[in-house]
Amino acid sequence: MASDPAERWEELKVGLMLLTRLPVGLVREEAPSVAASAWSWPLAGLAVGGLAAFVYWLATALGLTGPLAATLAVLATVLATGGLHEDGLADLADGFGGGRDKTRVLEIMRDSRIGSYGTLAIGFSLLIRVLAIGALSRWDAVWGFLAIAAASRAVMPAALHLMPPARSDGLGSGASGVTQEAALAAALTGCACLLPFGLIDAALVAAAMAAAAFWVGRRAMSRIGGQTGDVCGAMQQVAEGTGWLALVALQGTLG
Repeated sequence: MASDPAERWEELKVGLMLLTRLPVGLVREEAPSVAASAWSWPLAGLAVGGLAAFVYWLATALGLTGPLAATLAVLATVLATGGLHEDGLADLADGFGGGRDKTRVLEIMRDSRIGSYGTLAIGFSLLIRVLAIGALSRWDAVWGFLAIAAASRAVMPAALHLMPPARSDGLGSGASGVTQEAALAAALTGCACLLPFGLIDAALVAAAMAAAAFWVGRRAMSRIGGQTGDVCGAMQQVAEGTGWLALVALQGTLG
């Protein structure tokens, strides 16, 4: 990680350009690497989550029900990211569902067409998020958009640091080389964003999200021997859905 504030700002812009479609302006001629921007990915999540939180708050203020407001807010996250992580989840589901060996799995994952496994994965991912958000109290949902969007993107730098690339090209290979410092900074930022829910609840939600991401990582290691951009996207999606489910479970327990 760079120590110069100007360098950090450039890295943040690269992170926002990579993970969102939000306008961030131009980066300088010698742009930081994708790996160098990894510490900032939870902050990119905060930007996406902030947009979704505003849409949810506005929708509920206008009298829309929780599920309708949740649907609009989740749509806002998809628009803000261009469906980047959803695409990764779909590709991973198609590859793991239809491929018998590493070569075939990677071939399917690279295919731009979506299959039945990918369609089902995206559908259930969206459904779980909308129903979980709709089941939460208004302010838990608002804070949840910020916290979970950040925390779910904190798992990707750890994956890129700990897992080897599964192929010699592609985003996963280009983003490999994330340092332990950057991965730890991202993890701490993600965990800190969960603290508005209280220390114990934050720890439980973070543990659930980390376990979900770890499960995806273990499956990727056994099937293709490492990470790709699609693996990282799937890890974010599974961690995000798990985070929302954990919040619902905790609210039900406390309520």
